[in-house]
Amino acid sequence: MSLRPLRIAPASLLDEVLAVTRQSLPAPEVVNKLHDNSVLGQVLAAGLRTVINEPRIAEPALRQSFESAGRSAVHQLERYLNTLGTIAAAAPLMGLFGTVVGMIEIFGSQAPTGGGSNPALLAHGISVALYNTAFGLIIAIPSLMFYRYFRGLVDQMALTLELAAERMVPHLMRFSVRDNA
Repeated sequence: MSLRPLRIAPASLLDEVLAVTRQSLPAPEVVNKLHDNSVLGQVLAAGLRTVINEPRIAEPALRQSFESAGRSAVHQLERYLNTLGTIAAAAPLMGLFGTVVGMIEIFGSQAPTGGGSNPALLAHGISVALYNTAFGLIIAIPSLMFYRYFRGLVDQMALTLELAAERMVPHLMRFSVRDNA
């Protein structure tokens, strides 16, 4: 839900911002609305605020402002990926742990003397113990697939944010007051 493209980077937002700022910098209320629009809006608003607050800004400082906002945005996009990756990595281990504990129980319950072992009960106990491994894999495989899918989606969105910021830098530098020394 948190990685919907409309919520992250609406398709026409950059063009709209470029159109609004073609002649002059927008009012603070407009920048605040942009910030609240989406993650891309947050990044673009950070650049606009930087130019509004520092009219004599140099290009490297503006790029740094965009980079900081982008880093924060990507961190926000990745916030649930660690949990999903941990589930994908830990689920097979938890299943294996359950299987090992089950096997210890099975072999511990077999009578060591007197021929009290029943091969049919032993086989049944082993099959029940292996369910733990199966359940671990049932959880791990889809988790890993979703983790990889969402990881790629976040990388794609990060690139979108980066390209938008790159496009905004020269546009905003037109508003920078340069010293004529």
